[in-house]
Amino acid sequence: MHDEEQGGGRGPGRRRAVREQTPTQRALGLLTRREHSRKELTRKLTSRGLETGEVVAAVDRLAELGWQDDTRFAENLVRSRAATGYGPIRIRAELGTHGLDREAIARAMDSFEGDWSGNARDLVQRRFGATLNDLAARRKAADFLLRRGFDSTSVRSATRFDPDDE
Repeated sequence: MHDEEQGGGRGPGRRRAVREQTPTQRALGLLTRREHSRKELTRKLTSRGLETGEVVAAVDRLAELGWQDDTRFAENLVRSRAATGYGPIRIRAELGTHGLDREAIARAMDSFEGDWSGNARDLVQRRFGATLNDLAARRKAADFLLRRGFDSTSVRSATRFDPDDE
């Protein structure tokens, strides 16, 4: 008899034994895909049935080793959201949902090297064209920017922007 016939080979009916991953391994798997805040990582792992104490210890260990870092997470989120057209109000609120304190949020927002008014102008130009000819178009653009989380100063600057002024 051949190995396959005796069940010794890896035929279609055989599977490798799946080894259960530790909380640290599972957390590291998530972190290799993208940055996560401490709160988000803990929530994801406990929602998958892992014991809270083990999860907290694993996240603490990964933070000590530099794999998880709330500051790095926050700065990346600010850059990413700003690049996709969101304003500081929306981004600040999102950072708050990730369990970051006021100081951490302020530091992350201060790390942004862009210009919020410039971002708002660029967004309006891409979305609505080079000029906003009438009041209705300006209002529509302003409402759009407010929904995206821009402050009133940036909205005013973007909706009254004239490319000939540069």
